[in-house]
Amino acid sequence: MPVKQVLTEQHMPVKIWTDDVDDRSRQQLSNIASLPFIHHHVAAMPDVHLGIGATIGSVIATHKAIIPAAVGVDIGCGMLACQLSLTANDINEKSLKKVFDQISRDVPVGRGQHPDNRALVNVAKPFESRLTTMIQKHPELLKSCGKFSNWVYQLGTLGWGNHFIEVCLDENNQVWVMLHSGSRGIGNGMADYFIKLARKDMELWMINLPDRDLAYFPEGTEHFDDYVEAVHWAQEYAFQNRHSMLDLILIGLRRHLPAFEVVNQVVNCHHNYVAIEHHYGENVYVTRKGAIRARAADLGIIPGSMGARSFIVRGKGEPESFTSCSHGAGRRMSRTAAEKQFTEADMVKQTQGVICRKDKGVIDEIPGAYKDIDQVMANQVDLVDVMHTLKQVVCVKG
Repeated sequence: MPVKQVLTEQHMPVKIWTDDVDDRSRQQLSNIASLPFIHHHVAAMPDVHLGIGATIGSVIATHKAIIPAAVGVDIGCGMLACQLSLTANDINEKSLKKVFDQISRDVPVGRGQHPDNRALVNVAKPFESRLTTMIQKHPELLKSCGKFSNWVYQLGTLGWGNHFIEVCLDENNQVWVMLHSGSRGIGNGMADYFIKLARKDMELWMINLPDRDLAYFPEGTEHFDDYVEAVHWAQEYAFQNRHSMLDLILIGLRRHLPAFEVVNQVVNCHHNYVAIEHHYGENVYVTRKGAIRARAADLGIIPGSMGARSFIVRGKGEPESFTSCSHGAGRRMSRTAAEKQFTEADMVKQTQGVICRKDKGVIDEIPGAYKDIDQVMANQVDLVDVMHTLKQVVCVKG
């Protein structure tokens, strides 16, 4: 399905790949498009929904400026998936329950982190010098990031909210591991610190914005390069965090399942990040807030919810989307609204056949709180081809 609607009442057009966009999200998209440094247009993916300042599911190309809140508070958040040589014949409910328990023990979730004897110190070491330099230049970062050593102990941990670890079966009954996580507390702290700095700069320069969360750093100003360095650091940390979790998960699976190998390449892609790319004749900063890169032949991951299908996709390189696609189904209601509307009985029904938590603590992540992933995929057939369709049999939530 090509672009379904275009907003043209602001400085630059907004191209939207869905009819399912609420008024508040539409206003956020218009706010972004009204900024003077937007390049060509703003693209909104079919999972678009309300965010902080910028909508989740938006792709924003900019000339010589970056909006920290558009990059988001979980810098480098993204997905990882890999196919195993196992099939459905190699697993059963008993072994999968053991797998669920093993992953829950080996990978800290929520605000948890590894204890001293399990911390991935050697893996964390290459990140230390650059972070130390950033802290020396911006000692106030510690107020946002908390205890300096936490980032070491959180490497290889899941986090919370919509983050998850899953064991899935594809259309050929092959076993996959898939997970969703980001840069943990350190990335959140960096984002919070620089978002506040950008707001202060807007006040200092007396720049009026349609939303204070669209505060930005122009290229060449005091904090621009430092923010770019922090973003790149957090993106690399998030990428490694996902690989470190995969290592822990595979060790755990080998304790309870037959011998196996990882088949083909591991897909590891960001969906909250910024990069320099060439679009419509110019090199620009492209911020994907809840969107993944989908250049021709790029492999990506588009998850549903904890009771719905997910997809391994290959990009088509559509220029109008800035070679991007959705990062998931996208929420159709807030966490608070989901907790008011649904019950534990609803959770049990909607996650039938999946070994996962089904208590009130995860009702905000119930499948019914998300858009229909099949409709989301139908709306972006011009952006990606589906390579594999996955259905989870185990889901560990943050």
